[in-house]
Amino acid sequence: MLLGFHTGSYAHHSAINILILGDSLSAAHNIPLDQGWPQLFSTNIRSSFPQTSVTNASISGETTYGGLQRLPQLLRQHAPTHLIIELGGNDGLRGLGFGQSTDNLRQMVKLAAEHTTTVLLIGVRMPPNFGAAYNTRFQQIFENIAAEFDIHYLPRFLDGIAASDPALMQSDGIHPTAIAQPLLARKVESRMRAILEH
Repeated sequence: MLLGFHTGSYAHHSAINILILGDSLSAAHNIPLDQGWPQLFSTNIRSSFPQTSVTNASISGETTYGGLQRLPQLLRQHAPTHLIIELGGNDGLRGLGFGQSTDNLRQMVKLAAEHTTTVLLIGVRMPPNFGAAYNTRFQQIFENIAAEFDIHYLPRFLDGIAASDPALMQSDGIHPTAIAQPLLARKVESRMRAILEH
């Protein structure tokens, strides 16, 4: 990894400070906060890396632009070793330009690199009613950023959840239910373990 990547493995006594910057998918939309994937992820990752702290700075309705505006202060305030970016869904829902979303994500990755913060980018999708062509172009945003900066990447966050079991999605068809949160937490935990144990 080229930008913001700490070489060597993290010993179990090393301080790990993870910042989550996301939207309603990471802000426990319509479910108790302690049942959201960030809280479950925090508990799980600390079982192997006890010196880990996790700060969830996610806000429902957040866009890549809003995340970019907030990130400098969050980096100064929390000095994270790792940054999880889960943003872009609201850009797609509002029909914002793909180029604008790409540039906002690009600037966030660059800001993290300036702070030597390792980035894990989470890719999201649009609801099926947006059409396959739009969704393919939308997902390409995340693919392009991950490739451009050679950063850690978790594609298709809701894959295996959104269309597999009605009990896993809320009635809006956008937000996972509390039942789905452990599945999301395990996805992020698996990817983060691979990063920390590298």
